[in-house]
Amino acid sequence: MSGSVASVGLGLCSAAFWGGSDFAGGWGSRRAPALLLVTSGQILSLAFLLTLCFALHVPAPAAHYSMLAIVGGFEGALSLVIFYRALAIGAMGLTAALTGLLTALIPVLFSFLRNGLPAPVNIAGLATGCAAIWFITQQAQARPANGQPGTSRKALLLGTLAGIGFGCQLVLLKMASGGGVLWSLTWTRIAGAAALLLALAILRTRAPMKAFLAIGILAGALDTLGNLFYVLAAQAGRLDIAAMVSSLYPAGTILLAAVLLHERPSRRQMAGMGLALAAVMMLSV
Repeated sequence: MSGSVASVGLGLCSAAFWGGSDFAGGWGSRRAPALLLVTSGQILSLAFLLTLCFALHVPAPAAHYSMLAIVGGFEGALSLVIFYRALAIGAMGLTAALTGLLTALIPVLFSFLRNGLPAPVNIAGLATGCAAIWFITQQAQARPANGQPGTSRKALLLGTLAGIGFGCQLVLLKMASGGGVLWSLTWTRIAGAAALLLALAILRTRAPMKAFLAIGILAGALDTLGNLFYVLAAQAGRLDIAAMVSSLYPAGTILLAAVLLHERPSRRQMAGMGLALAAVMMLSV
């Protein structure tokens, strides 16, 4: 199997798990604050990863690999808090689209600078993937609840910062995996859990544990599997291809919502899924 095909296949697995994690988190946030859901999932998946590392006697990576994972986990978790804030103040559809696009573009640009340009058909696939992410994440626009005209600009600014943070996290996770996959995921979780606990302490978010624990465990487990397959995809082929395919995860969330909650995707989202299929085919060459 060629590197491109393997990277695309593993990236699709990552997108599927990330999409499932977002669906679980979105469904659970109807009962409890999303920040509590994410934090509980991070802590419990961290406990599992630590147990796995020690049980399998996985050698600890060099210090610089651990530091890359720590930085990526911390800034990625803070980016998640910023993203939630952006969604909360309005312009949800456009903000999500902008964030998703930047999440994919940052690793693509990094890969271009580090590894050079891929084949022309892959470049076309990357461009098609960007268009697919934009359309898939589009939703009906709603006026912010407080009615202030400046909230949309603020939401877009925060969404931009979140997208840059998510994209940088993908790059850092790829670089940290050079010291071992399991430890890179573990250090990322350690830093992410610390950042989220800090955010919880500052925001003083509270809810009954039974309202978020079970769904938080599910969302965290799926997110961890998504991270694992993303790292494997990035190791199997080019970073830009792995990141772009993995970033198509909103399609999985939409499909799960359609099947389980009977939510019909919009025409733009359907068009985006069609573009995603075309992108996958071009990136597999």
